[in-house]
Amino acid sequence: MLTLHGAGIGKGITIGTAVVLQGPTMDIPEYMVSDDEIESEIARFQNAIQAARSQLSSIRDHIPSNAPSESAMFIEAHLLMMDDPLIALEPLETIRNEHVNAESALQRHAESLVRAFEEMEDPYLRDKKTDINQVVNRIQQNLLNVDQEDIDGIEEGLAGKIVITTDLAPADTVLLKHHKMSAFVTDLGGPISHTAILARSLKIPAIVGLHGATRYIRHGETLIVDGKRGTVILSPDQEVLDAYHDRYGKNLHIQQELEALRTSEAVTRDGQPIQLMANIELPEDIEATQRAYADGVGLYRTEYLFMNRQEPPTEAEQFSAYKQVVTALKKPITIRTLDLGADKQVDGGRPNLDTTTNPALGLRAVRLCLHEPGLFKPQLRAILRASAFGPIEMMIPMVSSLDELGQVLDLIEEIKQELRKQGHAYDEHIPIGGMIEVPAAAIAADLFASRLNFLSIGTNDLIQYTLAIDRVDDAVNYLYDPLHPSVLRLIKMTIDAGNRAGVPVAMCGEMAGESRYTKLLLGLGLRNFSMEPDSLLEIKKVIRETDLTTLSDFIREILTCADPNELRMLVEKLDS
Repeated sequence: MLTLHGAGIGKGITIGTAVVLQGPTMDIPEYMVSDDEIESEIARFQNAIQAARSQLSSIRDHIPSNAPSESAMFIEAHLLMMDDPLIALEPLETIRNEHVNAESALQRHAESLVRAFEEMEDPYLRDKKTDINQVVNRIQQNLLNVDQEDIDGIEEGLAGKIVITTDLAPADTVLLKHHKMSAFVTDLGGPISHTAILARSLKIPAIVGLHGATRYIRHGETLIVDGKRGTVILSPDQEVLDAYHDRYGKNLHIQQELEALRTSEAVTRDGQPIQLMANIELPEDIEATQRAYADGVGLYRTEYLFMNRQEPPTEAEQFSAYKQVVTALKKPITIRTLDLGADKQVDGGRPNLDTTTNPALGLRAVRLCLHEPGLFKPQLRAILRASAFGPIEMMIPMVSSLDELGQVLDLIEEIKQELRKQGHAYDEHIPIGGMIEVPAAAIAADLFASRLNFLSIGTNDLIQYTLAIDRVDDAVNYLYDPLHPSVLRLIKMTIDAGNRAGVPVAMCGEMAGESRYTKLLLGLGLRNFSMEPDSLLEIKKVIRETDLTTLSDFIREILTCADPNELRMLVEKLDS
């Protein structure tokens, strides 16, 4: 019996036998093309892209009508990537100018694009490199006439099986789910990739980023896939099988309980109402937010509007997207202004400026926006104009100094005057908030609370900056610890500062969507949680089982605890 660890997707457990799909191995050739072969080489490249489009379109068109909307949406995203100039047009120029073959030209530009994504600090955007690789691989397979039947041709004998493969594209995930795959495990991928998001939506237990899965797992081997713990158990003994069969039955019962809570209020046993909001990236995410009966959107990430394009979106485009979201949901929506940085120079994010040695500490988020008013002002105008159509709040990321905040507030007032003169309607009293994700902002939360209408704790960056570690760096991410005493104290300081000032404090980082931390955060005083829609029901269940009056002694002990192991035991006891 062997246990492997990766990034778990979903909360489910699957017990079954492995189907190992090694996938095609591609050696990308590089050779020179003569003058009289250039046009035929260009035609070969264009035909490969068209074939890849046809394959994806065919899969999209055969998605069952009862499948989640995300199934088609992510395939559409890959189809759009095929129109990206770095994929569809730049290789043509390389073929013409450098007389190289199509495979080599495509690979050069794909590697350049992937490198740009790899340098990004934001894990959501950084993970988009996976989608680039999946799109490029499909085109390369068509260029090389590589047989794709490992994925596209598999039909029989997959029901109830666990697929083991190097990587899965969203289209492959939909196809395999259609053939009743029960779970999958991949060598590559991350927990916030399109494939991972789609797996959650389709309720497929999965483990991604489990390096060596295809090397260690044998075809036909009995496996246990635990999506919640991120583990795969190979050839489990009978005692472990019995234990997991018992857990599987309990999980089914818990899922039934969660479904029954869908329309229930999020209120503690002692009557304290709690706000449960959703994090979204796209207007299409509103459907999942409505299904979860969220109280609104606590974080609308706007970066996606700036991706896969040469120029930034216009004010009109942004206004249309923000208006679509607020009119569709008819509940409060918090729009975060652009959170790009010096490390994120792809697409329509910003002009090409010199990169910094450490982009996490460089020109990013609000610093970038103040540095590039031509990028910032159209977004502020679009958000303000959309506020005329529903309850919108505006949130500024990575605030760290009051002078910086003052510049933003002055710019908002300036734009309000412009809109007033131009006859555009907007909410004159639109709430303006700031993300507390830098230790300096948490320490001075009382000062920021005096200038803002609300605060929202971004735990992903707050933990990273507090502990001075890169959470996506394999060499140090083991140090990423939400329960570090410094992190807990900064969270408590922020909540207390907001309470003293009468300013609401929310949390929109991943910690808010982890049920093992819910009672801890409630005890620290948090009353507004924002998370991925799929996590909302589980958090609601914990809230409804919690009596706030029983938490105070635990919280005092946790905040004064110096021993990491003892602290974890206290949190586990609190969660039990």
